[in-house]
Amino acid sequence: MRIMCLNGWGGRLHAEILAYLAAARPDVLCLQEVVHSPATEKGWLTYRDGDHVLPQRANFFADICAALPDHVGTFCPAAQGPLWDGATQVPSQWGLASFVHRSLAVVAQVQGFVHKGFSADGFGEHPRSRGAHGLRIHDAARAGYVSITQMHGLRDLRGKGDTPERAAQAGRLLALSQQVTEPGDLQVICGDFNVEPESETLRILQGAGLVELVTATGAKTTRSSHYRKPGRFADYMLINQPEAVARFEVVHHPEVSDHCPLLLTI
Repeated sequence: MRIMCLNGWGGRLHAEILAYLAAARPDVLCLQEVVHSPATEKGWLTYRDGDHVLPQRANFFADICAALPDHVGTFCPAAQGPLWDGATQVPSQWGLASFVHRSLAVVAQVQGFVHKGFSADGFGEHPRSRGAHGLRIHDAARAGYVSITQMHGLRDLRGKGDTPERAAQAGRLLALSQQVTEPGDLQVICGDFNVEPESETLRILQGAGLVELVTATGAKTTRSSHYRKPGRFADYMLINQPEAVARFEVVHHPEVSDHCPLLLTI
């Protein structure tokens, strides 16, 4: 089984990410920063937050579904607010999504919030609502079960340092993962955590018996050349049975986002 975790950057590198995913075809894709705007057929909209202006692929979730036709996609919105088509507001949902190959049996799943709750009337004040999605999958090749839980960690305008909110978020993420993990399961937790490697978030997860693969394999960054700010880490993948890892890599080429895909083979 091949499990990929990636922050899709709202589909800004649209052609590149679709071509890459169609070729890579991971069995399970955990994708963050997913846009879903069912009220429009426009290809692109604009996100505006003060001086922060970004192009967004209007129906990024549908785009990924089309690129992975043999997968079942689940979209998990964290907030609903306006994107812009020129001077016109377009209602849009923002969150994360999980895609599982149709050949795999999903026997349990959980969706919940690790920070705040669903924001229905705008994207809200920072730090904004953040969700997580967990799956328990029967792996016929291993004759066992794999639980996979992903999160997009909160963005704090003060930086990526430890905060009480991030510690609480880590505890909620772990609790959600445990809801879809039975004794003996291979447990994977991943996502864009928005923290540094020495963070309390990782210490909490490691304290539950999980091994973090990005730092354990000596990766120097999980960011692509499109990321121009300080701090070279954001994305992590943890596993409770490191002996099950056949291969793990931080994929630097091709560049499909300002984040690098994390790819685990078990």
